Amino acid sequence: MTGTRRDIEFDAEGTTLRGWFYRAEGASGRAPTVVMAHGFSAVKEMYLDSFAEVFAAAGLNALVFDNRNFGASDGEPRQEIDPVAQVRDYRHAITYATTLDEVDATRIGIWGSSYSGGHVLVVGAIDRRVKAVVSQVPLVSGSANIGELVRADFRAGFREMFDADRAARYAGGPPAMVPVVDEDPNAPSALPTPDSYTWFIETGKLRAPSWRNEVTLRTVEMLGEYEPVAHIGRISPTPLLMLVAAGDHLTPAHLAIDAYEHAREPKELVIMPGGHFDAYVDGFDNASPPARDFFVRHLGT
Repeated sequence: MTGTRRDIEFDAEGTTLRGWFYRAEGASGRAPTVVMAHGFSAVKEMYLDSFAEVFAAAGLNALVFDNRNFGASDGEPRQEIDPVAQVRDYRHAITYATTLDEVDATRIGIWGSSYSGGHVLVVGAIDRRVKAVVSQVPLVSGSANIGELVRADFRAGFREMFDADRAARYAGGPPAMVPVVDEDPNAPSALPTPDSYTWFIETGKLRAPSWRNEVTLRTVEMLGEYEPVAHIGRISPTPLLMLVAAGDHLTPAHLAIDAYEHAREPKELVIMPGGHFDAYVDGFDNASPPARDFFVRHLGT
């Protein structure tokens, strides 16, 4: 824990979500605030502190929280990702932020990465309290993403598993589970790419002992139904920055760039070198400064 960070918790429709609040450095009164959460199954210890520290050093408050059912936050069933609920939780986090004495409620930005990079596209389109949106290596279309990552014969197998899981849960059984990542790219997993396996396993051991390599099977079903791109044209007039990794094969770069073309001005696109996970570590200096500068430009300090 740093001197500028404190633990927080807040209510989200009866579920307690927990995280950190970083005070803007040098601020004497209310300051602009960036609300942040992580992507698919990840917890806040997986480098969100690094981004929050950069924002705080630039005079921005940062409110970081764990998604419901994950990490320090409450919620059942554990390890289930409902993207619609996570979108609502961003909005609950914004509401909580506006109750804090350090926060200027008229200057709220949102930052998301990967799965939550899709969430902020939706939140930016529907919540006008948001004054700036940064979407990093985003998931823009669940159906298109699964179409690129999962072989057709595997997709048919997943459909049979989804139907069996629905019947079992209806009968009172526990949810079926599937690994987030697997060393064997041909084994059933939610994120079947080699770089996903390496990053999650290594980062979990290094930084996030609370991370678990499993999600509910229904999580994968909801992923395939989620279409943030449907909202992207409605973000305007709120400014949008999209950060895309040129070598991203998990949330493929061409899908994000195509989605960006459907956004309206004001918008900015930064193409970063490297793959999906480079933004957090090796390419952090490519990802964090554009986001920081964009928020400072549009929210002030």
